[in-house]
Parts: sequence; structure tokens; C-alpha cells
Amino acid sequence: MALASRILSRATRQVYTGPAILQSEYAAPVRLFATAPPATKGDSPPPTLKGDELLKNIFLDVKNKFETAIGVLRKEKITIDPEDPAAVSQYAKVMKTVREKAKLFSESERTKYTIVTRTAHIEDARTHMLALKEIRIKRGLTDELGAEAMMMDAVENIEKQIKKPLMKADKEGMAMLHAEFEKINKKLGISKEELPKYEEELELKIAKAQLEELEKDALEAMETQKKREEFKDEEMPEVKSLDIRNFL
Repeated sequence: MALASRILSRATRQVYTGPAILQSEYAAPVRLFATAPPATKGDSPPPTLKGDELLKNIFLDVKNKFETAIGVLRKEKITIDPEDPAAVSQYAKVMKTVREKAKLFSESERTKYTIVTRTAHIEDARTHMLALKEIRIKRGLTDELGAEAMMMDAVENIEKQIKKPLMKADKEGMAMLHAEFEKINKKLGISKEELPKYEEELELKIAKAQLEELEKDALEAMETQKKREEFKDEEMPEVKSLDIRNFL
């Protein structure tokens, strides 16, 4: 029972907090900051609510998303084997299905939304870039290509040319900056057309990290269970042979 509860807890919790366990060694390098999605995954923003009605709606929303996630996990087979590319791919596919059915953000969508909400009221390009760096660090993303430093250098070069801080409302100055960014992207071999590919790579890295956490929890749970008198002589199964559906 302890094993079942730990695996179930980890599997469902990762639906909401999966990217939080993604440490820098798993993170995809910073590529491009595309336009962010709307604040919610629905067709229109939610109405303004107050007090108990707001709390009730939040509770019902979380409850519905949780039940949706459980419904998917009951049907889909997950193999806890982070070293098997096929198992990682299948796990990523299941988590994507959960997010789509429960209307949850993917990691890339969450990052885009964070960027838009964090930078919406920033007026100058330099502060905007510093905010992007802060977001990247907080989300555990790496910048292995050094794109961030190149982009900041581009901002500084434009400001030297115009002899004043570059404001986001300065259409001519921002056009110059975007042209510099395009040169940087070309130099680094980055293209907007390949954004889906970069996002898929990130989701696979997240899936592998989550499976590693599931594997760790399952091994710890089995070790704890094996110490109990009634299981002392019982042989524990391989983690990859476990079927989460049996615990739901």
C-alpha cells in the first residue's frame, strides 16, 4: 500500500509540478522567446469573482483537473524506465494528453506566459532583457549557446548608436534591435520554424527527469516495504515492471 500511494502521489503531482524538478543539467538551452499564450487555456478570461465564490471555483477547477489526470493515467500504460527512450517518449505523450485534456500549460507555454506577464509593463529594452535572464534562472533553464550575452551586447550597441536608452516604444530603434537578434539567431543556427522541435526536446528532457524521480521513489518505497516482517522473504519486482494503472 505504501508503494502504491507513493507512486500515485508522485505521478499525479508531476502533472502540476513536473518542470520544478527539472534541474539545469536536464534543461534545454535558451532559444527564442516567442509570443506568449493567453492567461488561461479557455476561450475567454474568467469573470472577476470575490470571496467564497472565488475559492469555491478554484477548488472545483483543481478537482476537475485532478480527476481528468487520473482518468488518463488509468488508461495509458507508463513504463518507469528513464533509460529507455521509448518509455520516455510514451511518458511524454501521456503527460501531453493529460495537459491537453485538463487544459494545463506545457513548460514552454508556461514560460511564454511568464515572460509576457513579467515584461508587459517594462518600458525599456535593457530592463526587459534583464527580466528575461531572471526568468530563465528561476526556471532552471540554461543558456549553453551564450545567446543571452549576445542579445544584451546588441542592446548596448543600439543604445550607443542612438545615444540614449532604447525604449520598447521606439519603433525605429526596436527594428534595429530585432535585425541584430536575427543575425544572432542565424549565427547560432536558430530558426523560428524549428521552435516545435526545440519544445519537443524540452518535453522529452522533462519526461526523463520525471521518470527518474518516479524510479527513485519506487525503489525507496520497495526498500521500506522489504524491511517489514511480512515482506521480508518476498522478492521485490523490477521498477520497470510496475504498472501504475494497478495503483489507481
